[in-house]
Amino acid sequence: MEGGITKEDLRQFGLSLRDEIKEIITTVQASEHSELHPGWIKSRKVRAMLDMSAGTLQNLRISGKIRYKKVLGSYYYNEADLKALFDGKGTKL
Repeated sequence: MEGGITKEDLRQFGLSLRDEIKEIITTVQASEHSELHPGWIKSRKVRAMLDMSAGTLQNLRISGKIRYKKVLGSYYYNEADLKALFDGKGTKL
């Protein structure tokens, strides 16, 4: 077959296409993850970083000292509010 496409050509094209698609998907997922909650931290991470109980974090939320969002049953807290609240006490995020 002169100038025709062989099975090996198609196989190479398929492998190349698969690798490019994987790279695009990985890039999109990484960018979506970083943009999903910019400046917002999940409650479990806040409690671990500040070594506080869930009740203490709930009290801060209820008293209005920190902003929060509830997304599908999970609470997210504003990072800037947490820094402002705890900078005076020497705690850093």
